[in-house]
Amino acid sequence: MSVNRRRILRTTAQLATLTAAGPLLAACGQEAAGAGGSAATAPGHPHPGTATGSAPTVLTPGRVPGAVPHTNPIGGPGSPTAAGPSATSPSATASASPADQPPLAAGTPAEVATGPRDRPQIALTFHGQGDPALATALLTAAEQHGAQVTVLVVGSWLDQQPQLARRILDGGHELGNHTQNHLDINALPADQAYAEIAGCADRLRALTGSIGRWFRPSAAQYASAEVKAQALRVGYEHCLSYDVDPRDYADPGADVVQRRILAAIRPGSIVALHMGHQGTVDALPAVLEALQQRGLSAVTASRLFA
Repeated sequence: MSVNRRRILRTTAQLATLTAAGPLLAACGQEAAGAGGSAATAPGHPHPGTATGSAPTVLTPGRVPGAVPHTNPIGGPGSPTAAGPSATSPSATASASPADQPPLAAGTPAEVATGPRDRPQIALTFHGQGDPALATALLTAAEQHGAQVTVLVVGSWLDQQPQLARRILDGGHELGNHTQNHLDINALPADQAYAEIAGCADRLRALTGSIGRWFRPSAAQYASAEVKAQALRVGYEHCLSYDVDPRDYADPGADVVQRRILAAIRPGSIVALHMGHQGTVDALPAVLEALQQRGLSAVTASRLFA
């Protein structure tokens, strides 16, 4: 056998081995249903029946040049369960900095729950899941009031409603990652947590060309140290928490949602809200009008930390 032929055979065998080693897909998980409850306008309230993770050591960046939980589950393809992709995986190489959003200020912490308190800006962030008609109505209401929001999408929702990725961006808003199936991510083994984050990132990249800048842990207010490490592996340098939680997912009604937000919000606040809830859609115009009267602008999370 000639040397060239042996080399060809070896190369063919290596390619076959690499092809067979791709990540597997698991079946979809289901999100736990949100429990009711009427209190909790103060920050730091995790969603019912979920692990909270640990509060970050530093939540708010210093005065550097500046520095979106439960809806009914929607089906869709499952997420990868392999330990992670190779160095050439789309998740590992996709851009995490959309061109239409400003760079973050130097010194922005790995996990943030509030922005600078000395600027008249706040961020409205939304869990991206639920009835697409309600999601579209919410985006339209924000745009009519000159507001920009950040939507942390569930990947299985994008599998069912891929058109909403462009709708969100075309409205001047921002997209981020809220895992593939909205499981209790802090309770998952490292490889499964990675797969949940990477699964949503892959869908964002396929639909928009970017994995987005922000990762928000599912079923938790703060990401555990392990989850932060897995998010960083996928390409997310920053986790997005919040300091105002009106618990709109429990459907307390528009008046209650409005009252809870306005009682707790102040400059630099990050508000956790949810698409797919009529009360949230109904409350938003009055909330935005009240914020304007207070001289506060609703901006994307990236602009809050720019």
